[in-house]
Amino acid sequence: MTAQSFPTWQASAARLIDVAAGRAPAECVIRNGRWVNVHSGEIIPGTDVAIAEGRFAFVGPSARHAVGPETRIIEAAGRYLVPGLCDGHMHVESGMVTATEFARAVIPHGTTTMFVDPHEIANVLGLAGVRLMHDEAMSLPINMFVQMPSCAPSAPGLENAGATIGPDEVREAMAWPNIIGLGEMMNFPGVVRGDATMLGEIAATQAAGKTVGGHYASPDLGMPFHAYVAGGPADDHEGVRLEDAVARVRQGMRAMLRLGSAWYDVAAQIKAVTELGLDPRNFILCTDDSHSGTLVNDGHMNRVVRHAIAQGLKPIVAIQMATLNTAQHFGLERELGSITPGRRADLLLTSDLATLPVELVVARGKILAENGILTEDIAPYSYPASARDTVKLRGRLTADDFLIAAPRGANKVKANVIGVIENQAPTRALVRDLLCENGAVMMDRDGDVCQIAVVERHRGTGAVANGFISGFGYDVNCAVASTVAHDSHHMIVIGTSRDDMALAANRLAEVGGGVVVFREGREIALVELPIAGLMSDERAEIVAEKAEKMVAAMRACGCSLNNAYMQHSLMALVVIPELRLSDVGLVDVRTFETIPLLVE
Repeated sequence: MTAQSFPTWQASAARLIDVAAGRAPAECVIRNGRWVNVHSGEIIPGTDVAIAEGRFAFVGPSARHAVGPETRIIEAAGRYLVPGLCDGHMHVESGMVTATEFARAVIPHGTTTMFVDPHEIANVLGLAGVRLMHDEAMSLPINMFVQMPSCAPSAPGLENAGATIGPDEVREAMAWPNIIGLGEMMNFPGVVRGDATMLGEIAATQAAGKTVGGHYASPDLGMPFHAYVAGGPADDHEGVRLEDAVARVRQGMRAMLRLGSAWYDVAAQIKAVTELGLDPRNFILCTDDSHSGTLVNDGHMNRVVRHAIAQGLKPIVAIQMATLNTAQHFGLERELGSITPGRRADLLLTSDLATLPVELVVARGKILAENGILTEDIAPYSYPASARDTVKLRGRLTADDFLIAAPRGANKVKANVIGVIENQAPTRALVRDLLCENGAVMMDRDGDVCQIAVVERHRGTGAVANGFISGFGYDVNCAVASTVAHDSHHMIVIGTSRDDMALAANRLAEVGGGVVVFREGREIALVELPIAGLMSDERAEIVAEKAEKMVAAMRACGCSLNNAYMQHSLMALVVIPELRLSDVGLVDVRTFETIPLLVE
């Protein structure tokens, strides 16, 4: 049952009432479960659930009155009845797969609702790319709501994206049937300054009665933060400290706490509830960015809920943060987020709330997965030719394109260096002494300083911005290149060998985008991402296997970072402090200004 054919409550109401009253049989009855009631905070044993028209019709101590000769009976046998899990903020493209393949990967983990911000494809293909993902999401048998991207580019003047989004595009998208709100407002300095474009997008969203997503990636909780809140964003997932969560909730925002493949921001912030006693109703769990390997092997929202429980949160409160709280935030409390009459029949069965093994997944009244296995296949979605062949270089790159010229006669220089922080999105602004040889500034492998480059790939300008980075730990001649480069999605190349950097960049141009690892002049891993240079059209399991080889290849080059690829892909994101490299040059995100690579 696709989104297009799924009946509204209005169309189903008469039938739901008849089933609840015993005048008509349900299509399915789940018997003898422990009802995790996220409205009352109770766990109620001996509960039956009757389903009709893909919605819950009756929830109570006995649904015998709703059983007819054709009614399917599912024995819960005392297991917990948990609402289908919701991801309040995420990006499909970070999984390196299409929306369809993402759904196939997460359904067995109990995720039945996602709120996706496709600003990755928007930065490459513009409004047309958003429409492609919107339409694909509409075809799925689970709930995938789309937020209209707000920032393409994320920081005008500091990067050049492949397309531009503004108030006119936002206004148009708000009329699409599956648009739930505005995606994360990443240009927080623009909001703070009262930028007309940013405020125009927010106004268009609020005029449509929809939710504005936030993204305040600054540790400054003073006047800029208060100005940002006054600008209208209703939530924020960029907090990393206890005080970040507290400040957001006190100012009327929902604090979204994320556990993605590389972002571990739940533990510090959940103390606002477990230790300070803040009201948990305004906290939401999300993933933000999860790559295919995490989805296939570790889980999705079930992983986040388990993690939150492990930090001391009561299981039912953690489940509320991944179900009802999320639905309420987006104005969908009457549609989803709980096992109560009238809502979409999304639930999972589990034998243990703390470890949350997902033993059965029902979405819109239909069993989609059992014991971690998808039982209903979902047909692949076909992307058009216009979404492919998006990597455009002026010509083949050489090692000289990655040479950083030294000042005339210099033997040593001081350089601004991007410092990676493991398991966090922010970076540190470092200054390092580097030697000069033959007119070039050299890397310092012993000091863990290698090169980073952003190669323009949307218009074939031939522009290459070079810089230095520390934290990846590469200790051999190698290079890693990716056309996933949040958010303008040029090409990021990081390496210790300029020759390998050129080989890696040219290889991605040949395959139409992806991630590749070269070592000593030889390709040792490749993940092809031909759709906008961001997504594969292969099955999630295949992409996950290739991604695992890619991560292993990075490790073989000396990198021990947890989920180093996710760190790699964020190094051009010029809205998260402190230093980033864009196609324009080195950006100090604390001041939102470009700065010279070499310190005078």
